[in-house]
Amino acid sequence: YHKENPFNTAFDKILDICRKYDVSLSLGDSLRPGCLADASDEAQLRELKVLGDLTLRAWEKDVQVMIEGPGHVPLNQIERNMKIEKEYCHEAPFYILGPLTTDIAAGYDHISSAIGAAVGGWHGASMLCYVTPKEHLGLPNAEDVRNGIIAYKIAAHSADIARGRKGARDIDDEMSDARYAFDWNKQFELCLDPDRAREYHDETLPQDVFKEAEFCSMCGPKFCSYKITQKIVKEHGEAIDNMV
Repeated sequence: YHKENPFNTAFDKILDICRKYDVSLSLGDSLRPGCLADASDEAQLRELKVLGDLTLRAWEKDVQVMIEGPGHVPLNQIERNMKIEKEYCHEAPFYILGPLTTDIAAGYDHISSAIGAAVGGWHGASMLCYVTPKEHLGLPNAEDVRNGIIAYKIAAHSADIARGRKGARDIDDEMSDARYAFDWNKQFELCLDPDRAREYHDETLPQDVFKEAEFCSMCGPKFCSYKITQKIVKEHGEAIDNMV
């Protein structure tokens, strides 16, 4: 009572133990914003400086550290938060809890936070901590966890593409080729969630024969843009080449 956090008081002793047993530390930001109104406020940023000081003390004792990031941040402040962390915490790895980009998406916070996670990942976050649809509402079940993880796999992959990571977009290009070729089984295989993709396709076209079909139920056989493009190329390919 009325005492400093014992983990802070005994930080040097804790570092000695971590060094002895090769333990890495995750330094949490207890003053991180819990709503958009608190984002990037003085308390959050001052604590980030403290975490930067703790990072240097850990490195002096050869202990690895990563920094926990904010939870609720407007879209237009995310890039700034990534840059400030790198400056204050000496480019220690930064992992972020979303961040959620709106406070009114309860029941869909895996979506609002994945939006923030994609932008944070694009601007330098090292790790994304996923959020489930039950965030702020209750304890998640297995399906909630599944939905949260899928949302964050999408965010992480999108960030990798935006950052120009070598080979990140290769699977997307494979998907484009599979779609143009109407290779439905290949499309399912390439998806982040193959079971869900197959399930949605089969809701309207369940028979196996439609796995060879040159259309889906969205546009039907007469209005598929891929099929129309293939027909134009086949009939006018030479003229198109000359135009190009």
